[in-house]
Amino acid sequence: MTYNAVETITQKRDGNRLDDDQIRWLIDAYVRGDIAAEQMSALAMAIYFQGLDDAELATWTSAMIASGIRQDFSTLSRVAVDKHSTGGVGDKITLPLVPLVAACGAAVPQLSGRGLGHTGGTLDKMESIPGWRATLSDEEMRAQLDDLGAVICAAGPGLVPADKMLYALRDVTGTVEAIPLICSSIMSKKIAEGAAGLVLDVKVGSGAFMKTPERAHELASRMVGLGQRAGVRTVALLTDMSTPLGLAVGNALEVAESVEVLAGGGPADVVDLTVTLAREMVALADLDVDPADVLASGAAMDVWRAMVKAQGGDPDAPLPVSRHTEVICATASGYVTRLDALGVGVASWRLGAGRTRQSDKVQAGAGVTLHAKPGDRVSAGQPIMTLHTDTPDRFADARAALTDAVTIGPRRLEPTPLVLDRID
Repeated sequence: MTYNAVETITQKRDGNRLDDDQIRWLIDAYVRGDIAAEQMSALAMAIYFQGLDDAELATWTSAMIASGIRQDFSTLSRVAVDKHSTGGVGDKITLPLVPLVAACGAAVPQLSGRGLGHTGGTLDKMESIPGWRATLSDEEMRAQLDDLGAVICAAGPGLVPADKMLYALRDVTGTVEAIPLICSSIMSKKIAEGAAGLVLDVKVGSGAFMKTPERAHELASRMVGLGQRAGVRTVALLTDMSTPLGLAVGNALEVAESVEVLAGGGPADVVDLTVTLAREMVALADLDVDPADVLASGAAMDVWRAMVKAQGGDPDAPLPVSRHTEVICATASGYVTRLDALGVGVASWRLGAGRTRQSDKVQAGAGVTLHAKPGDRVSAGQPIMTLHTDTPDRFADARAALTDAVTIGPRRLEPTPLVLDRID
């Protein structure tokens, strides 16, 4: 059967389903350049409003995978398991998690990206370590996985090229939030990576793409379904992102906090989520070990240091520090009842820790250090956060983002649980 772009757009615009061959033709033709960007933009908007059913979504995802190469880690000496977070504020969990799960005996091929907007990127964080490099050849990645069980690096250009094209299109057409397109973007890459098991950390709250539990549950359920349908053992946790994770937001600041966790310290929420996700990953790898014990033993720190060195980094080198700081103090006495993740994330972004376009540079030392979290008692005039930047003219815009970010009340409220739901 012969297909064309205009009929495909109007078909989905009118709420009709696309057949499997039509979807496969569409993705292939788009990657080859036979479908114009404005036509795929129109289709993305039609999908935003009309959606894709489960069968359409599965075919769409497999067609995206077929646009590039697939990794195969079945010949590794360890079972390969992976984790993906939908993004948040202060979400540095990948950094302590990868070496911890590797120290438990699994292989973790963590192919990561850079940040955009108020959510941080793992590669930006790691690149604040002097000498560390994100780009590895397939041979280097496999050798490091066999030797250490841990790698954090950039995905190669051959992995799901359709997603690179579609993501750039969605970013400028107001269709980033379309759940079917989020699902296929994430899961095409994760399935193509070739891990046997996958844990999804789906963030919920003001600092996340999914603002409500209902939308987060839909996203998580559909991604779990895609993974399982493709033969990847997949579990999702819905985790709170109404408050930033930890006390550090910004690239080098988050690396320093991650090293504290690996050294046996660090904020309780970061430690708890790291261990919780590690337990899920270890279970998918069928390993009989408790990650909490492994973390306490120092073995994860050993893997971290070896992983950083293997990619050219110096784990002992001082991390970048911003040249200017400004302290924000509590305006009243009482208990912190709310600390808005989005406000803190936008402030960190405006200070230079994030980017507006993928081509923008980031400041490694920029960001926000928190001195109080919900549940803590503070006094008027007490420092509650410190802003960091190399360009002090950014302070005013950062303060503006924080105008309504902190609420102080007379009574202590119980913090929201970190893990809200589990889907398998």
